[in-house]
Amino acid sequence: MDRFEAMKLFTRIVELGSFTRAAGDLDIPRATATHAIKELEARLGARLLERTTRQVRPSLDGQAFYQRCVQLLADLDEAESSLSVAATNPRGTLRLELHGAHANHIILPRIGEFRARYPQLDLVVSSGDRLVDLVREGIDCVVRAGHPRDSSLVVKRLAAMPEVVCASPSYLRYFGTPQHPDELQAHQAVGFFASDRDIPYPFEFTIEGQAREYTVGGWVSVNDAECYTTCALQGAGLIQVPRFRVEDHLRSGRLVQVLADWPSPPLPVSVLYPHHRQLSPRVKAFIDWVSGVYEDRFGPLA
Repeated sequence: MDRFEAMKLFTRIVELGSFTRAAGDLDIPRATATHAIKELEARLGARLLERTTRQVRPSLDGQAFYQRCVQLLADLDEAESSLSVAATNPRGTLRLELHGAHANHIILPRIGEFRARYPQLDLVVSSGDRLVDLVREGIDCVVRAGHPRDSSLVVKRLAAMPEVVCASPSYLRYFGTPQHPDELQAHQAVGFFASDRDIPYPFEFTIEGQAREYTVGGWVSVNDAECYTTCALQGAGLIQVPRFRVEDHLRSGRLVQVLADWPSPPLPVSVLYPHHRQLSPRVKAFIDWVSGVYEDRFGPLA
């Protein structure tokens, strides 16, 4: 194993806290990984990793070496991306995490275009609504709606999605149709919370030029976008959701928009990636392509 490959292995062991998971991530035998790290430590004359029965973590020397490895590997990506061949025809594997609704309704329906443009790139796509640790899980970039909270990631805004508040006809027949956001206290909402923390998301409106939040009670909460819409269709309460996700239901009358005179602030959607992957030709290729996909769907950013 050459020096750069050994450094890549070492950084993945630090990030994943496991020889076995790092070896699997890089598709090499665990014995090879163990031998490569022993050779690396012998060459440097320093113990880089502290091993216990439960975890692997860097020593003080290992932590310092890890920071240098991250920078060196980023510099290697930058050097590769400076070559026109690598920039226009990137190759290798790109690992993506996509919000489920965006994967199914926006990105994957056009993924054939991406393959035609970049035939040497293979994709590994995971999807859902959970929050992921990009560095620990070895993910190159992620597409997410909402306001990013992780300041350690690079954020590129893709679009601002119009939102609507809606409910099923059966719900509105029973509870009535609210005419002003202040009336929401007498209504029921389907709750939505992040997978890793029990924080409810309030409804938001722009009233007299100011953003205002309304917490609406309810009897069911979910952490999945498809479940959120399904509950509304079954009369469980009001939802506030990007319009593109419920357009068919609004046209068919299965859902009815309410409070249209009180606009909801548009919901941002962004692509996020770790700082040390920002110059990767693979990541740049995906970001350039997916930016065009979202501009086609939602129009250019203001």
